[in-house]
Amino acid sequence: MSSTLYRRGVIHTSADPFAEALLVEDGVIAWLGAEDTADGFAARADEVVDLDGRLVTPGFVDAHVHVLETGLALESIDLSPAGGVHDLADALAAVRRAVDRADGLPVLGFGWDELAWPERRPPTRAELDAAASGAPVYLARVDVHSAVVSSSLAAASGADRAEGWSDDGLVVRDAHHAARDHARAVSADRRTALYRRALQHAAARGIVSVHEHSAPSIDTRAGLVELLELTADARDGLPHLVAYRGELCETVDDAREILAAIPGLTGIGGDLNVDGSIGSRTAALRRPYTDAPGESGTLYLDAGQIANHLTAVSRAGAQAGFHVIGDAAMDEVLLGLRAAADVEGAAALARTGVRLEHAEMIDAATLATLVLMGVRLSIQPAFDAAWGGTAGMYANRLGPGRAAALNPIADLAAAGVPLAFGSDSPVTPLDPWGGVRAASFHHEIDQRISARAAFRASSRGGWRLAGHDHVGELRVGSPAHLAVWEADELVVQAPDGRLSAWSPDARAGIPLLPALAPDGDDTEPARCVRTVRDGLTIFDALG
Repeated sequence: MSSTLYRRGVIHTSADPFAEALLVEDGVIAWLGAEDTADGFAARADEVVDLDGRLVTPGFVDAHVHVLETGLALESIDLSPAGGVHDLADALAAVRRAVDRADGLPVLGFGWDELAWPERRPPTRAELDAAASGAPVYLARVDVHSAVVSSSLAAASGADRAEGWSDDGLVVRDAHHAARDHARAVSADRRTALYRRALQHAAARGIVSVHEHSAPSIDTRAGLVELLELTADARDGLPHLVAYRGELCETVDDAREILAAIPGLTGIGGDLNVDGSIGSRTAALRRPYTDAPGESGTLYLDAGQIANHLTAVSRAGAQAGFHVIGDAAMDEVLLGLRAAADVEGAAALARTGVRLEHAEMIDAATLATLVLMGVRLSIQPAFDAAWGGTAGMYANRLGPGRAAALNPIADLAAAGVPLAFGSDSPVTPLDPWGGVRAASFHHEIDQRISARAAFRASSRGGWRLAGHDHVGELRVGSPAHLAVWEADELVVQAPDGRLSAWSPDARAGIPLLPALAPDGDDTEPARCVRTVRDGLTIFDALG
């Protein structure tokens, strides 16, 4: 049995909001309490950590990640403003520099958003060919639902012969899948290294568990098996992993075959796409896009397919789910959900669980049905931070009226919908405090939730959506999944949302959190200095 005593700090726990010390024994929280009673545990602990006022919280759970693509993005061109790319010329210059370092491999880039550039368009195929001197290039849009590719990559991947190909090099739908597959065809050793890099990057941000959303257009079944094996034991120094596989099932035998092929799979769904994304204009809408009146997006699955999938996966004893963004796509999901409930019964579906990813366009009638059917939602507050507001991408694509109704986080929370927050990395960065901040400072004031509620959705919420109902809080007897933080300021957030600087009088028994600045302020609310999974350190900067 090994044990670690953390003392002289601030412990974020509702079990004892004034706790200053915590004892971990054999991967489990064995005690927490006041500093003046910690001396009795110090002698028996194998390690004593002087927190020196630092904050200890439950570790974060990122409920929507693509591990392979995150690893690729970390090694590729960052085409966002954070990567120093502010216009088309910057993007092409970055491609030219990357070709010199590519050593014959395809040049990959992630994160461009034409609406953030003065030219208001991505590079063309001809421009990529010139910048790369004919080398293969794949540049994913920020939502990773479309890309621009060079002539050589288009020819090698077959993208130029697939549905969704455009002569200017822009690829969507099948053409994008072909280009994406080609871009991520890496050796076995490099794939493993990319997995490790992405997961270590997550651990350094206080993330103790990630939900991997795998699908044929994203990674292989064998890759998902490897990820589960890499993360099975905390002693390997990586975060815990919850696995979802986005493959459509028609019969229960289909579902059982997938479950047998991927031992440890939590659900069959995740990035099983009912539609695409708003930024790439492939999200299926009831009314056309404002900036493209002839387009209403793409519906990839119909209600019959959705119903069959829900029924098959539920009968196989697994959680079922889908990627859904547009309101027309959500209408189709609800038709399929009602049909499946008519066959199986709502209680049978609820036992295994129905989970939807993103679910950005939810009106009152849709919300009522989601509540009635017990649907769980995995959402990304950072989407609003990145694309919300009157001048954001949503308003450009949909008009300000429809844009203002997107990502109704407060409505979902108030209705009691089970929520978990994630990043959809590499679409938005692995930045859990950024997600908490985005939910607390939603562009629409009436859709803001408290930092406490946002933190719970970013920690305990992820465990609960995956069926781990007694994990994600710092309590005696709970697994020791935690993170240690350095923060310039800790605050008390009252139930009505008011924030106060910490003091013994103001705290009033409420767990503390780092102070959060409004979106647009790049100041980190806290810096992770240790991440612990099952009592074992998987990231350490304490020294």
